[in-house]
Amino acid sequence: MEWFLIALAVIVVIIALWAVAAYNGLVRLRNLVQEAWRQIDVELQRRHDLIPNLVETVKGYAKHEASTLEAVTQARTIAAAPGSSPAEQAAQENMLTQALGRLFAVAEAYPDLKANQNFMQLQQELTNTEDRIAAGRRFYNANVRSLNTRIETFPTVIIANMFGFHREEYFETEDAARQAPNVQF
Repeated sequence: MEWFLIALAVIVVIIALWAVAAYNGLVRLRNLVQEAWRQIDVELQRRHDLIPNLVETVKGYAKHEASTLEAVTQARTIAAAPGSSPAEQAAQENMLTQALGRLFAVAEAYPDLKANQNFMQLQQELTNTEDRIAAGRRFYNANVRSLNTRIETFPTVIIANMFGFHREEYFETEDAARQAPNVQF
């Protein structure tokens, strides 16, 4: 009988240690997802901060393109609004990317604008920011995949359900917005 109680105690300790390890693993993955999202948010904010300067530069050359400039400004305002989920943020960023594409298309019609050093620098900074957003999106989505897999697999699903862990959303863009606008000079 004594061996039975010792074996039972060992089993209980092993299960408790596994539960603690599973919980801590879920917390670690959730924190990685949150950190990755904050990094994307930083890059999106950088993108949003560059756009007014770009619009002002274009405005000086393309005064009669007010509707395009207004569309970019409006899309930026919507995309910069706080509190969006990754899916909502992706939809808002898709609208902004499409508006930027139209803005760059307008810039093609103005040779002086295309040669403007400030415009070229802003365009380069925006391209670099787009690259960092894409890298951040890949990192975020990889962490979301890891967390979601852990939450949905047995036996970790038991701990996840007990402590209220839930699936996270991926940050995905639509096919039309998957590429940064291609602008040729």
